[in-house]
Amino acid sequence: MEEPEHEADPARPTVAAGRSRVAGDLTRESWRRPWYAHLASYVASVLLIVPAIWLCDWLLPGFHVAEPLMPFVFAATMALLGVLTQPVLVGAAVRLGWIGVLLLAFTGQGLIVLVTAAVLPDVSLEDPLTALLVAIVVGLVSTVLGWFGSAGTSQVLLSRLMASQRRRPPTLTDADTDGVVFVQLDGVPFPVLQMAITAGTVPTLSRWVRSGSHTLHEWTPKLPATTPASQMGILHGVIDGIPAFRWYDRAGDRILVANRPRDAAVIEEMLSTGRGLLVDDGVSISNLFTGDAPTAVLTMSRRVRGGETARRAVAEFVLHPAGLTRALSRSVSELARDRFQTRRAIRRDVQPRCTRSWETALLRSVTNGALRDLNTILVAQHMLGGTRSIYVDYVDYDEIAHHAGILRAESLEALESVDAVLSQLELVAAASPRRYHFVVLSDHGQAQGTPFADRYGEELATLVARLSSTTVASSDDDVEGWGRTRALVDELSGTGVTGRGMTSAGAAMDKRDPNRPAGVGDGDTAAVGEETFHVFGSGNLGLVYVRGEKERLDRRALDQRFPHLVDGLAAHPGIGFVVVHDDDGPVALGAAGWHRIDDGHVEGEDPLLPFGPDAAAFVRRVAHRPEAPDIYVNSLVDPGTEEVAAFEDLVGCHGGLGGWQDRACVVVPTGLPFPAERIVGADALHVALRTMLRHCGHRQSVDEPPAPEAYRPAATRAPGPPVP
Repeated sequence: MEEPEHEADPARPTVAAGRSRVAGDLTRESWRRPWYAHLASYVASVLLIVPAIWLCDWLLPGFHVAEPLMPFVFAATMALLGVLTQPVLVGAAVRLGWIGVLLLAFTGQGLIVLVTAAVLPDVSLEDPLTALLVAIVVGLVSTVLGWFGSAGTSQVLLSRLMASQRRRPPTLTDADTDGVVFVQLDGVPFPVLQMAITAGTVPTLSRWVRSGSHTLHEWTPKLPATTPASQMGILHGVIDGIPAFRWYDRAGDRILVANRPRDAAVIEEMLSTGRGLLVDDGVSISNLFTGDAPTAVLTMSRRVRGGETARRAVAEFVLHPAGLTRALSRSVSELARDRFQTRRAIRRDVQPRCTRSWETALLRSVTNGALRDLNTILVAQHMLGGTRSIYVDYVDYDEIAHHAGILRAESLEALESVDAVLSQLELVAAASPRRYHFVVLSDHGQAQGTPFADRYGEELATLVARLSSTTVASSDDDVEGWGRTRALVDELSGTGVTGRGMTSAGAAMDKRDPNRPAGVGDGDTAAVGEETFHVFGSGNLGLVYVRGEKERLDRRALDQRFPHLVDGLAAHPGIGFVVVHDDDGPVALGAAGWHRIDDGHVEGEDPLLPFGPDAAAFVRRVAHRPEAPDIYVNSLVDPGTEEVAAFEDLVGCHGGLGGWQDRACVVVPTGLPFPAERIVGADALHVALRTMLRHCGHRQSVDEPPAPEAYRPAATRAPGPPVP
């Protein structure tokens, strides 16, 4: 039976209505087919398995199938058993927890091979290990041949979810309320996305913008331009309290790292108002914070978990022969590509360049391989279940651009891959029980340049130690991808009888944590040691704290204790400005002048001038915060290239001022309200996004102030920047 179409409502215009209708027709044609179409699909799957059976017969001495017809019979029987046992395996996987999903993905297919070999004559199978190898080969070959057969599309990723939704359609009491899917393109600068849309290399976004269904806008994150500050602002409406990606908490004498799960939970508990963006039946997927969502999966603060719905979605994917092998093969492919691209950059002497190790390659293989598919599965599952609002973070571009550069080919390819995900989700939306709008945004931009240590021969921490003649504890490793991997492990350990093994893996990762100070016990974030300073690098923003002080030291106290430190930092050629507190409040010091922040008085050359018209206001806000360091340090910005010098070993970075790191983007459906003027601050963007939700009928019971008059539907005003 055909599902009823949504009635057109002039008061609530659809997102790309004509294109969605076409997408819906394609979806129904693909997933609501007559019996003979399903038979054809079954025959196709059998034909994909047959070459794998031939290969196993040739490769594995413990496996033999008589020729010429038995390989076809074996493939047909194995495919049929897979269909029949799928519900049982999925149910078992869900009850065993996440690790049960992964185990049954292999053992379940191995059992199917064992049963098939037992019931058929002229088939010899030596042992269960051989059966497992046969299952793995079948999955790999099916994946490769299926990829070529479908011209590289990703329908296999979502087909089983579609079928499951048809068997168990949800019943919604508010089906006439539109849903909203917020897709975060982590770290994508506005100019990069604008160029990609103009070039057509992101065809889905390009189609949306060119057709007029969406408009492209630039918004400006405030200092610091980091994911934790921006996501706290976007999801919770609060940007104060997070001075960088990691910092020293004076009151607790501890180090807080935003993507360490325990610390993320502490940060959210301190700052959440309880009225986050997703509080009204929303779900947070792969974020740092929950947005007060009732359900959160792969979320660092992990106050709530994804539960059975998420585990079932993943189980139905990975228990298909081509599912897990697709994720694994893509992860291996990302690993190989990173190693090749690293060697090619060295051979060509591409500059700027940073160290790209096996560890960074492994992290890329997780974030851009398996994690991308996992995120898409979870979003699709919640869309098919009718979840009102979804916020998901795809870190693909950000992870690669950190180590390759913001305009390098591999970074832009990652952006194209996430655009392909939008196309998949567009099809899912057409088969979902409610109508969905897609809002695509980045949390910040990125700047580029040779790392500070490579450019000047010493790290920021070494420079501070030299100028102050003291010892320094530093933390400037890139840990964003590491945190994502840890969140995945924590999610696996959260449920099921097999969670203890993943908990042990998490403890092992704690010991490997780049931010864990020497001598700290497992899970402990307290600062230790006798070092005088804590120095943190957050992109090209540096934070210098004097250990053991309960309040920020002013310049007078710093000069008395470390007479050469402040002036030495300000005069360094790689530093654009430093911020300390003077008798009259915060002051930005440069090599040839200074800028008193509160009244704008400047002596000599204004050190903030190269950083744009918002620099003074941004510095004023963070300098007066109690969590601010004793000294803020911002690297130089090259006026010709807009390049900066990261205090981490990164080519692409964000955190401070300079370059494109404060140039973020948002792509908005024209039928939803959005302000005409440029949004400044993630807290202001939060107001715009929650206004969209209220426009769609969400948050009616949430007590919050009304949105400003400027927040009106984009369709009533001129569109954003033109696209040729």
